[in-house]
Amino acid sequence: MEGIPHPIPRTVEEVFNDFKGRRSGLIKALTTEKENLCLYGLPNETWEVNLPVEEVPPELPEPALGINFARDGMQEKDWLSLVAVHSDSWLLAVAFYFGARFGFGKNE
Repeated sequence: MEGIPHPIPRTVEEVFNDFKGRRSGLIKALTTEKENLCLYGLPNETWEVNLPVEEVPPELPEPALGINFARDGMQEKDWLSLVAVHSDSWLLAVAFYFGARFGFGKNE
């Protein structure tokens, strides 16, 4: 994911705000007609549709690729459920990725 670098959350509150911003961006993105790319929710409540990052492994967990592939062959309600499942899974993966970097278990 290219563009403006986003600061790495360093507290539980920052992880929550990052999660909330990315979720808001994903919700806004559902009104577009973009296809065959990854949908990224950004911490500043915006979104972008872009190709997956080329670096392996990626810095952050990657969202599902091509969420709009099935759009035309499904009922809208079923497609939205599919997008919600993939988006929620990605949001949790990003939040847990940041949370794992805190070093919980230390007596601080």
